Order: sequence, then structure tokens, then C-alpha cells
Amino acid sequence: MKSLYVLCSLIFFLACLLTKSKANGTEESNGVYIVYMGSASASRNNHNLLLNSLVTRKRSAVVHNYQNSFLGFAAHLTQKEANEIARKPGVVSVFPDPVLQLHTTRSWDFLKYQTLVEPQYFRSRYNISSFNEASDVIIGVLDTGVWPESESFHDDGFGPIPSKWKGTCMESDDFKSTSCNRKIIGARYYKAGGDFNSPRDRNGHGTHVASTAAGNEVSNASYYGLAMGSAKGGFPGSRIASYRVCGGRGCFGSSILAAFDDAIEDGVDVLSLSLGSRPGYGPNFQRDPIAIGSFHAVEKGVTVVCSAGNDGPSRESVVNVAPWVITVAASSIDRDFQADIVLGDKTVIKGGGINFGELQRSPIYPLLYGNAAKRNSSTYDEIDAKNCIPRALDREKVKGNIVLCENEEGLYSAKQKLAGVMNLGAIGMVFISDEARAVASSAGSFPLAAVSRNDGKKLISYASTARKPTATILPTVSVTQYKPAPVVAYFSARGPSFATPDVLKPDVAAPGVAILASWPDKDSVVKLAGKKSPLFYILSGTSMACPHVSGLAAMIKSQNPDWSPAAIRSALMTTASQTNNIKKPITTNSGSIATPYDFGAGEVTSDPLQPGLVYETEIIEYLHYLCNVGYNVDTIKRISSTVPSDFTCPSNSNKNLISNMNYPSIAISKFNGKERKVSRKVTNVDNEDTTYTASVEAPNGLEVKVVPHKLKFTESENEITYQVIFKSDSKLSGDNFGAITWSNGKYRVRSPFVVSSK
Repeated sequence: MKSLYVLCSLIFFLACLLTKSKANGTEESNGVYIVYMGSASASRNNHNLLLNSLVTRKRSAVVHNYQNSFLGFAAHLTQKEANEIARKPGVVSVFPDPVLQLHTTRSWDFLKYQTLVEPQYFRSRYNISSFNEASDVIIGVLDTGVWPESESFHDDGFGPIPSKWKGTCMESDDFKSTSCNRKIIGARYYKAGGDFNSPRDRNGHGTHVASTAAGNEVSNASYYGLAMGSAKGGFPGSRIASYRVCGGRGCFGSSILAAFDDAIEDGVDVLSLSLGSRPGYGPNFQRDPIAIGSFHAVEKGVTVVCSAGNDGPSRESVVNVAPWVITVAASSIDRDFQADIVLGDKTVIKGGGINFGELQRSPIYPLLYGNAAKRNSSTYDEIDAKNCIPRALDREKVKGNIVLCENEEGLYSAKQKLAGVMNLGAIGMVFISDEARAVASSAGSFPLAAVSRNDGKKLISYASTARKPTATILPTVSVTQYKPAPVVAYFSARGPSFATPDVLKPDVAAPGVAILASWPDKDSVVKLAGKKSPLFYILSGTSMACPHVSGLAAMIKSQNPDWSPAAIRSALMTTASQTNNIKKPITTNSGSIATPYDFGAGEVTSDPLQPGLVYETEIIEYLHYLCNVGYNVDTIKRISSTVPSDFTCPSNSNKNLISNMNYPSIAISKFNGKERKVSRKVTNVDNEDTTYTASVEAPNGLEVKVVPHKLKFTESENEITYQVIFKSDSKLSGDNFGAITWSNGKYRVRSPFVVSSK
């Protein structure tokens, strides 16, 4: 089961289409229900009475008890018992324990090169000699655990463990208290859903994520010589606390909530979650553990960063869309893994992917188009054969050939097709797929190359017309300064939010394609035959994008310790870039110009430490958000520990009012052309008297007016509210994108907007 999770995470274009498991966020029939009872300031008496009565009746029923940052528990219950408990005093919701899925070096250098402001400016401004210096900022990682022996996690140069830390280093047979140090200061594991009880990472995903966010700089890092260079995390000076919430059966919601409860109490500053539910699943306070846990974290000042999901490019596929979290899309970097195909006529096709094959460099091997290898069977037709459907090909025809396979038929995954071709005795495979060409995945020692559809046509023509078509597949080489980059990855989930389209999601994009990071040194799944296990591996996914932003958030927190999670999010969003490395607009994998539904405010830059202005979203605004999506006052008062005693929901609460939340972006749905006004408030964090002027990028047919057009900040007035008025005389249809940018000559503070008729 472990290898299934690793392969599904490692090889996105080899996604297991026939075997999509319960890890998609569906409800697991394990008989466990989550009972959520709101904030820790709610009635502990109700919580204790209910828990005690359950233990009295069913001694081993309770799986987790949430009692630090919020109240509740997870327990084995019948549906009848769950329904009865849902009616008890103090209970907010009861729901089956869901199973969530994992969303699974040079990237940091690329971000630095893309940054508009030189890092030296910030180092001199903040008197920082290096962002690698140890700090007391703690990043909590909820994932598959950690491999503490990795060089990325040594504690040389780190001082004592921060005094604010209240966590622990849980022990097991393969994980001792000494496995933690001054870098990895804490490690916990949660039994529900786990195939073994230990904080140790036996999957690799959690180690990869943790080192991407906060790993020390390690020179000469590579995956068997590929992507050679220095590997480092976003903020190497931060400490790491690992919370193992995922096991062989997935990431159980009950464990995720337990980790939130512990991490908030432990004293983390940033929480990084490269996992989530299926599209259309949340957020709500009835079924979404991440929405629930992250609310309590943000309420306590903890920044929560989540991956957007890997179900793109479908519309409304983005997950983790609660407005209090930072939702991260995935983009490419300027490194390409090229595995060239040399044809018998000397033509060279630049393929992609990762293979360490040992075919001769001369094109001496027969090249066979899949349709020419069809079995003599009425069950399969020529389309099945050219797509290399398992059991559609004839062993005797395939054996000893490089097989050319298309990917027009989507029932079977590329992984299944590859396995079938290998089992039939092929000596290599060329896979025609734009997606596979864009996202490099490892085939180990087997010669595999992916090519785009355009290049695939050339290969098909040659294989179909040449008298004796031959070819060879060269082993992979890594190429840097690849252009254009970044590109929004095809798998990266897209907006608008299924739940609340009046909050623009995702928030930002970050590198998530072919990222090199630390890997458990005892792993056998990605190990090449006859070689030692690699210390680093290459993965793709929004899982990899999320920790890039978590590291940046920790860096911002280290230099601005009083900033709230909303201010940190604002700094990341308003300083994001929309331009690639050829000075043109960032595009998607299909070549279209990326919209805010693809990448939010844009690609994060590496230095958002001084954004000029920030949009501060107060907790009360999140409570009004809950009003506007339909929660009543009594429920909201149970949920929040900071809700004022006289809090009431506005009488006109409705989803349209969500657009007025003080968010760094603007989203308006169901726009009919009539005048719509939204308000925003910005805070000057530069502490200098200054004047900002607004500029507007607006699509044709939409009139956008900013009032006032200038904002004058003084020592006595560092917060100013402005309005944006949208109007259209013509009937707008679909989604209309633009941006509002405030500038004072020193800073540019950009907020994207979308006005939709849907």
C-alpha cells in the first residue's frame, strides 16, 4: 500500500484512474465519527459529560479527545449513536471521519531571480546577514512524518529550543527522543488510519515537504546526479515540528483535527498542510476538518498554508478554500528534464521525463507504433492498441521494440500502460502526452520519454511511413534557464471556489513541478537497482508548492513577529508576480494567459518582507463570513473563542456580502451589470508619511472606479478605507478579470479581481 501512495504522489501523469481510492476525501466506513463542540472557551462541562458517558458505555470507543484549542472527540459510534449525540447540548456537528489525500533546490534560486527587488535591499534594511540564520519561528508540518537523519535537518548553528515550545518528541521502536534536536524540535503521530505507530516517515512525502519549507542548505544534492546543486528550504532558519497524520490508508480527518489541537497548544507559528479533501467537499463546519482546525489556529495567530489540490485544470476544483487559510497553486520553474529520442533518419525529438536507461546512443532499436502491435482479438480495436491499453497488444510483436503509445483514451493510466508494455518485453516506451511532457516523472532504469502531441505527430508519421523505423531513447539530462517559466501546472486545481465564489481562490502560486528535496535514505521504491537509496528525490504537485509558501510565511513572521496571519497572506499576495522569465504574462500549460482562477494573485516572490500596505482581515470578518454562508449566531458563538458577547449576524446576511470581507483580492459573483460597491481597508506598514495612487486594469465592458483615487498616510492615520465601484452598461458574461494597484513610487500593492455573471 505504501508504494501505491508514493507512486500516486510521485507520478502525476501516471495517476491511478482506475483505482482512485477512498483517499479522495470520501467518508470511510470505519465506524468513526468526529464530534465537534466548538472553541475551548465553550462549555467544557458539556464536553466532559458527553465524553464520560460514552466511555462508561463503550470503554474503547474514543479515538481522539480534542481539549486544548477546541473541544470535541472522535469515537467509534453507530449511526444511531451519532444522531443522538448530534442533539446533545454544546455539539456543533457530528460527521463520519473523512479520509483526505496527499497533494502530491533550484526552485528557490528561480524565485530569487524572478523577484523584482534584490534580496540585498532587505538584508540591509533588516540588518540580516543571511536568511539562513537560526530563528525561533516554528513550522508545523501535518503530513506522513519525518526522516530525522536527513542532512536537511541537522541542528548545527541552532541555539536552544524556543522557550515558547510546549510540544513533545514521541517515541516508538524506530524513533527515539534523541531523534529530535534543535532543528526538529517535536514529532507526534496519531494512531487512527496509521499502518504503524511512529513519527517516522516511511512514505517520503512528509520529509520532502518539511525540507522544502525549512531544510538546511545541502550542497551537491541530486537525484542520482540529476538536478545537481544546493538544496535548501524556504526559511532554513526555522524550526520544524512534525505531525504524522497520514498512513497507508490515507489522512484521517480525526487525526488531522488532533494534530491541529496539539500544534496550536505546542506553540507553532506556521502550519503547512499538503493534503486536502476532494473538490466540492468544503469548507464547512460540519464536515471539513481542515476548515475547522485552521479556523482555531488562525484565531490563535497561527498562519495556515494549504495546497490547492491536484484536480486541475477542471473549473471549481480548488480545495482548502476557507478564507482564513492561504491556498497555494502549483507552477513550474526554469528547469526541464529532457530525455531525447533520436530517430533513424537522425531527427532528434526533445522528450521529457526522468529515466536512467542504458540504450545505445545510436538509433538502432526498432520503433513500433502501438496500433501495429494489436492482438488478434475482437475484444480490442486499433484505438485500444495505439493507446497501449493493457492486454490490447501482442507480446511477440512488442518484444524487443521501443513502443510508441498515445494517451487519447483516459480509462487507463500511463502507469498501467507502462507496466503492460514492460511486461510484454518492450525495451523502451515513448508516451505522447502534453501533460506528461510538462511534468517530469521517474521511470527508474527503464527507457521512457514523454513527448508533446505536436512532436508525437512527427513520431507517428515516421513510425508509420519509414520502411524500418528505428530509434533510441537517451538518458535524462537536466536543463536550466528553461523558458518560459513559470507556467501554471496542468494538475494544479482551479477556481472559482465551489463553496463561496465571492472569495477568490487559490491565493497564490509557487513552484510545484519537479522539485528536488530530501528523501528517506532507507526507501526502496525510488531506488535504482544496484545503487544506494537516494537522499533526495524529485516530486510534483501542489504538495510541493505549499511548503514553498510556508517557508516564506515563516520568513515574514521572523522579521515581523507581530503580524497576523492575514497580514502575512496580504504581503505574499500583493507582492506576487504575473510575469515570466521572458517578461511576458505567465501562462498555463495549454499556453493561455493565466487568470486569477489559475494562480490567484500570481507567483510568489522570494522577498515579500516589506509590502508597503497590507489588508488586515479581522476575526470578526470571518465570523460575518459564517453569517453570510448561513450559520446562526448560537453556532458561531460556540465555534469562536473571541466572538463578542453582543455579536449578532446582520439581518441582511447573504453570500453577496462576502465580497466586502477585507481580503487582498476581490471576487463578485452573479453580477448583472448594476452598480456594485465593495470596501477595502489598507494599513501602511512602512511607518513613513506617504501617498499612494490607484491604477486599474479592467476588461472591456466593465467600468471600475476607485474612491478615493489617492490615499495619504500620516503618522496619525495609517489605516484608510476605500471603495471599488463596478458597473457595466453592456451585459457581461462569464468571468471578467482585472486588478487594482496602489503605488507610491517605492511599493506596488496589487490586488486581482474577478467579476462573474455566474
